[in-house]
Amino acid sequence: MKFSNLGLANEIQEALDVCGYTEMTPVQEQAIVPARRGKDLLVNAQTGTGKTAAFSLPIIQQILDKPKARLPNNPRALILTPTRELAEQLANAISNYTQFCDITVTALYGGVKMGGQSAKLKQGVDILISTPGRLLEHISLSNVTLAHAEFVVLDEADRMLDMGFIADVQNLLIQTPKNRQTLLFSATSSPAINELSHKVLRNHSEIRVTKINTTADTVSHVMYPVEEARKVELFKALLKEKNWFQVLVFTSTKEQADRLMAALKLSKIDAAVCHSDKSQGARRRAIADFKSAKLQVLIATEVAARGLDIQGLDYVVNFNLPYLPEDYVHRIGRTGRAGNLGYAISFVSREEENTVARIEKVIGSKIKRIVKPGFEVSNRLSLLKSVSKNTRGYRSNKATSTEISRSKSADHKAKKSKSKYSSSRKPKK
Repeated sequence: MKFSNLGLANEIQEALDVCGYTEMTPVQEQAIVPARRGKDLLVNAQTGTGKTAAFSLPIIQQILDKPKARLPNNPRALILTPTRELAEQLANAISNYTQFCDITVTALYGGVKMGGQSAKLKQGVDILISTPGRLLEHISLSNVTLAHAEFVVLDEADRMLDMGFIADVQNLLIQTPKNRQTLLFSATSSPAINELSHKVLRNHSEIRVTKINTTADTVSHVMYPVEEARKVELFKALLKEKNWFQVLVFTSTKEQADRLMAALKLSKIDAAVCHSDKSQGARRRAIADFKSAKLQVLIATEVAARGLDIQGLDYVVNFNLPYLPEDYVHRIGRTGRAGNLGYAISFVSREEENTVARIEKVIGSKIKRIVKPGFEVSNRLSLLKSVSKNTRGYRSNKATSTEISRSKSADHKAKKSKSKYSSSRKPKK
């Protein structure tokens, strides 16, 4: 279905034409029309499926349908999102959709001074995008009120739950009108999401555009078994052999990210690190340099698993598998977007084999295993058999030793008993 068939305002359609949007994605087809009619929605859709347009276009249209004077510090629409990176991405996208409309868009997030943000709020804003913590800070300083918020979007609601923002989100929703329209978007489904939806949505409809917790069909999944200590060596070998460029690499910890960065630097490979110990400015520069192809490799922890929108990203490497299988879905959602092909490559140590099984269960398919010559690792099953065999041998030897010990003890007791018996039979002098 084409956007032109929706009957959107000319200003919106013109912006979509400039953005090159013609055909709607499945989530846009199913969500835009009911959302435009004011319906509350719970939408389960994977990252990269066009969710931003699915919730923002109906809001923009409704604001145009019912124009109101812009009030200082009083946004008409509120979009809550978990990270600074995602807030910036949303602000850029929605600003593109409103480029021909008299609608203002502002993003609030931490890591920058509040003065510039408060000045924008005072001028008046129609669509406010914010992380929960920074918005609460501005509310405490009376820089913004949510008393006139007609539309509320919870974007990446599952991630906000994971990051412990649920109390902040509920605190903010209490301050919005009861008759607001609420749209809840989540990449995954869980009992916690269902519970939240029943608390914040009114008479809502549920939309699921793909199988729950699955990845895009355009992503090819492969894994390389490798010893943990040789992952850096394997990564550098594959970079050279496959001629990969613009590779996004995820590690589980900041220490792993820093070690990989140091190794790549020694090999004169252009790379940067993006994790929570880096300043906001450093993270922004790293992401900007990666997007502009100045870097071959961007190394990131879970902080960058959401909110990164890199056009044409072909490769995502899991240097370490995430603890939660759902986070695998979020990580590799950076590639294979908008119908493009992508590759999710995972380095799996023997200790991570159980995690692979959980990931395969979540995504509903087996991950192809590739053994790189020179990096072979003993099979986990054969290792367990070997350990079991050794254990049995140990037990057998232990049993034999025990039997010998028992036998010696019995002989000793028999001799001692015989000695006692003999002494008792000796004639008295």
